Amino acid sequence: MDKNQVIGFSLLGVLLVAFMYLNKPSEAELKAKEAKHQKELAREQAIAEKEADQKKVEKQKTIVAQKSGKKIAAPIIKDEIISLESDKLKVEINTKGANVSQVNLKEYKTYFQKYVSKDKKNSLALFKENDSKNNLHFKLNGKEYSTANEHFDIVSKTKKSIVLETSPEEGKTIQFIYTLLPNHFDLDFEVRFSGFKGNEIQANSVMLDWTSSLAKTERLLSEQRRVSTVCFKYKGEEYDYLSEVSDDEEKMEQDIEWVAFKQSYFSSILKPITGFSKENSEVKITNFKEGHPNYHTNIKKYTAALNLALTNTSNGSARMNWYFGPNDYEILKSYDSNYEDIINYGWGLFRWINIYAIQPMFNTFAGWGIGLGIVILLITIILKLFLTPIQWKMYVSSAKMKILKPEIDALNAKYPNKEDAMKKQMDMMALYRESGASPLAGCIPMLIQMPILLAIFRFFPAAFELRQKPFLWAEDLSSYDSIYDFGTYLPLYGNHVSLFTLLMSVTTLVYTYINSSNVTQPQQPGMPNMKVIMYIFPFMMIFFFNNYSSGLSYYYFISTLISIIIMLAIKQFFVDEEKLKQKMVAKKMAASATPKKKSGFQERLEQMQKAQQERLKKK
Repeated sequence: MDKNQVIGFSLLGVLLVAFMYLNKPSEAELKAKEAKHQKELAREQAIAEKEADQKKVEKQKTIVAQKSGKKIAAPIIKDEIISLESDKLKVEINTKGANVSQVNLKEYKTYFQKYVSKDKKNSLALFKENDSKNNLHFKLNGKEYSTANEHFDIVSKTKKSIVLETSPEEGKTIQFIYTLLPNHFDLDFEVRFSGFKGNEIQANSVMLDWTSSLAKTERLLSEQRRVSTVCFKYKGEEYDYLSEVSDDEEKMEQDIEWVAFKQSYFSSILKPITGFSKENSEVKITNFKEGHPNYHTNIKKYTAALNLALTNTSNGSARMNWYFGPNDYEILKSYDSNYEDIINYGWGLFRWINIYAIQPMFNTFAGWGIGLGIVILLITIILKLFLTPIQWKMYVSSAKMKILKPEIDALNAKYPNKEDAMKKQMDMMALYRESGASPLAGCIPMLIQMPILLAIFRFFPAAFELRQKPFLWAEDLSSYDSIYDFGTYLPLYGNHVSLFTLLMSVTTLVYTYINSSNVTQPQQPGMPNMKVIMYIFPFMMIFFFNNYSSGLSYYYFISTLISIIIMLAIKQFFVDEEKLKQKMVAKKMAASATPKKKSGFQERLEQMQKAQQERLKKK
């Protein structure tokens, strides 16, 4: 970098610091902002309670019967919330529609519960009352019928199971049976039909409508939304999913094995015993727009219309299993239904690296009972040792190119014109061949290690094991590690300073500086200055990684730091550049003394050069 560039970057840094300082809110402003925030929350809660009360009023049914010329109002039926509880889950069932209205995971807490309110009583709610529904709809005697607004009577109940029943017509019943499984995140769900005649309901048209608005559970809602969507698996095929960014929907093209409403660290997965039919089945994901009542509290709206594939409704039934639990790789894999595919470990080679290399290492070290920060350190050391031979090759290659730099500069000066480009290229190829150096020798090792770097980029943000696990100043390795909150949002950066991100950027800058002397600036006009690009990249990382998982930033920081140490060790103790230079000179002399037959590529290159010179002469 020249003097002007250094001054420019320094001024940018000063302006950024000054902007941060001048925009720092006062204590009074912070208190006012917090009061306003609490007021908005109270207002939203009041609106929600009002809407809930209105809905309860609408739920009440008044049946008017004619008796002796007088109208008599039947008793008002009130909805009732029934709780089922196991050691893993607490599930609430609403007798209106027999819906699963709320699910709490007893072993976990939201970020707000754990770090802000210090709530020791309540547990994480995957979704809350009025945020989820599951009801049937079909045609009964040619008319549309839905269980959504029907009152269900309690037939029987225990602590872990309940049987609910409604009667569309006399002598005809529909039962919803829910059963919690001990020591599992599972809720068995069965639908039973009884008393219907064969022609009253078309069996293969009975649909289950499942909608849910999963609640915010983590620190940053925008990061949760970025990786949340509907996943599904067709029978006999790999899983698929809807867009994680925009609204999306898909009509099922084949029969379905299971459907998952996935968010960053928890999911609801519904799997029928015999599968869902593709007939009229579809799934949909919808983002909440700003101004929507759920915009600040819920992730997205998930919708699924699923054909139960019933064969008869006279005395037919459909059995399903709900998984309400964490996106923990080992737990999901234990179901032997490819549930673990919903974890975003990347695709193809990157996913294989994570599943067959990184995940086993992580499980082994975590099983020792040590802190997860140390686990990440051990994984980093093992990967760097594995990649050391590659880094060795890269360093030797860059050292050779550094030794050849004066001769390369001389060739650039010898052939300054465009019409001599082919001749210059031939001379450079001869120089590389005779000295044993190659500009590609440093690129190939980099390409070999890139899959590991990209696999890690997917692994740590998706690893459930890092959730709410502290290390040093980071309270939660699955979220960013803030050492200072601005109180105001800076475009492209955020409202906080992540220390691991800064350390990662600094080590990357140092690594760039060490390698910058080996970078050759392209001589062609209009080509970008590679050194400037190399120095800009570490600054870009500050903005890009500021909201990312601190576990990921910590890994890249340690990895780059170890790379610097290895490179300095190689340079100091293992590679003597003077001896390397002598070997290159000796090889070049030997090559000059022994004329070699031209390769086919070199002959074609010479022919192209001659043809180019002929065209220039004609012009």
